[in-house]
Amino acid sequence: MSGEEIYDLAIIGGGVNGCGIARDAAGRGLRVFLCEQGDLAQGTSSASTKLFHGGLRYLEYYEFRLVREALIEREILLRAMPHISWPLRFVLPHHKGLRPAWFLRLGLFIYDHLGGREILPGTATLDLTTGPIGAPLKDEFRKGFEYSDCWVQDARLVVLNARDAADKGATVVVRTRCLSAERDAGLWRLVLEDETNGHKREIRARGLVNAGGPWVEDIIRKRMRLNTSDRIRLVRGSHIVVKKLFDHDRAYIFQNADHRIIFAIPYEDDFTLVGTTEQEHHDSPGHAVCTPEEADYLRQAAGEYFKASIAPDDVVWTYSGVRPLYDDGAKSATAATRDYVLKVEAQDGAVPILNIFGGKITTYRRLAEAALDKLKPYYPAMAAPWTAGAALPGGDFPVDEVERLCVDLQRQYAFVDEIWARRLVRAYGTQAQSVLAGAQRLEDLGENFGFNLTAAEVRWLMSREWARTAEDILWRRTKLGLRLTVEQAAHLDKWMHNSDQAALRTATA
Repeated sequence: MSGEEIYDLAIIGGGVNGCGIARDAAGRGLRVFLCEQGDLAQGTSSASTKLFHGGLRYLEYYEFRLVREALIEREILLRAMPHISWPLRFVLPHHKGLRPAWFLRLGLFIYDHLGGREILPGTATLDLTTGPIGAPLKDEFRKGFEYSDCWVQDARLVVLNARDAADKGATVVVRTRCLSAERDAGLWRLVLEDETNGHKREIRARGLVNAGGPWVEDIIRKRMRLNTSDRIRLVRGSHIVVKKLFDHDRAYIFQNADHRIIFAIPYEDDFTLVGTTEQEHHDSPGHAVCTPEEADYLRQAAGEYFKASIAPDDVVWTYSGVRPLYDDGAKSATAATRDYVLKVEAQDGAVPILNIFGGKITTYRRLAEAALDKLKPYYPAMAAPWTAGAALPGGDFPVDEVERLCVDLQRQYAFVDEIWARRLVRAYGTQAQSVLAGAQRLEDLGENFGFNLTAAEVRWLMSREWARTAEDILWRRTKLGLRLTVEQAAHLDKWMHNSDQAALRTATA
């Protein structure tokens, strides 16, 4: 093993909570180390419904604190990342056999006023018998409501938090498993293994955060060898992506007879995302897949509302993630709390460990602040909270100026068409021009792997965003896996494998 390094805070887990805490802590002056056993956002954080939302249905379970916090966060996050997040209007058709109209109006009134809404428009009542919004729906749905939430590119959210953490001095390593973590001589000692070469090393830290998501209990029991009475409830949420079901920019939220809801959301221009399910998950978190039964459930639930049925062949992609809900004893997965629980345990008042249970992608930033509040007694010199008004990399522009950035990009790079410009701006924001690296001609960007994914962009993702494989790029840094063929993806993977190995090692620079 190589020599040890000492950090203020070590974080296990490269999902949204781990990367959010790393960013916040690094910005407060702590020396931070984060390790992720796979790729950033490889687990739950890239398998969400991709929404910043308060959670309208959580009002039925009296989760008012959680909903209020999430509603407030929507607009804070929207301002911080207008390239990867944007407002989205949701249409809620009134189903006469389910929740009554007055109940929906009440819920939406509370939703509008609970969280200090400023940017997003409020609820409106819709006549679904006229116009394009009601056109895809069955004729029985004549009345509906429309309200606001926000879309977010979830995996990019995680990567940009990691990038900002690294820019502020944090060390971020991927494909590095924590084999063990134990207290030793007043510090945490972590033994790490690089999965690419089997190399082992040790680091030491004055404090430890367990942000393992669905692996949080496994890390406590098997890596730290500690006992705990806290339990998590693994709930699998699956989604299907189908050929485009409608030609407008609204999303739908549908009530089901089983008291659950599903969304149907415009996705990557040519598709519709339908989800999610909620099934108890008893397998390894890494083995979460959308089962045929879940895909059928989603197709049939959407078919209760849309005129056109969804055939199995219409499904172009499925994905599934495991939500690590804190086990509060609820009778069903649907009723289990979505709130987060933070538990600090210290030995003789020092050498703290913070375990994170649960959480929502919408509240990740507040969770990070709350986590560091918990750790503040052990780091008295730590600076004050700072993330509420801070843009993520590429997000330093007003919410309503995406179109201007697209036009400016096309003006500077005449060979970039409108679709390409929008994809780049929606991924990289004000850094899109840096991705193109001052190219004078299309040929200057190198090989085109498909859908204008060029060698220049791939090199950027490898050197700046920790991408190591084609899967990292095609399904997390972008969603171009929906566009490229199997052969193109294999070629990209081979090109990345054979590219300059020095570039692969600069990701944490």
